[in-house]
Amino acid sequence: MSTSPERQGAVAERIEKLIAAYGEGEGRPSRAQWQALAALPEEAPVTLLNFFKFRAEARYGTGSGEAPCTGAEAFSRYAAVSAPALERAGGHFKLLAPFGGSFIGADEDWDFVAAGSYPGRNAVLALFEDEDYRRCYVHRVAACERQKVFFCPA
Repeated sequence: MSTSPERQGAVAERIEKLIAAYGEGEGRPSRAQWQALAALPEEAPVTLLNFFKFRAEARYGTGSGEAPCTGAEAFSRYAAVSAPALERAGGHFKLLAPFGGSFIGADEDWDFVAAGSYPGRNAVLALFEDEDYRRCYVHRVAACERQKVFFCPA
């Protein structure tokens, strides 16, 4: 089922608001990445595969008011809020686990892996539109030295 032009316009407007709220790059999706997600069929389930490498010390901006901590501790601050927000958006986790190692292909070094499943792209957008999630995202950015997120339509 294709998306009507009116719905496409509404999704594009949602993406513009998300970019305005989060920015782009440095641990945030680019406009092209948002648009690739939005191009998925509206009713197609989607899974996000997340790979995280934590900083030794979290990097909060000057004057953030956040207590100094490790990247892993900052990520815990993020997870405490993001997990309930994911469920409110209609998603659920398929996997939350420490990274074990590479099995096939180039060796990679990560600390943590998460696979979140959503009923469709609108649920992913709803997660990022959640005010609690938006506010806690600063902890994710502060926590991660680097991260990769892939989306897989089901």
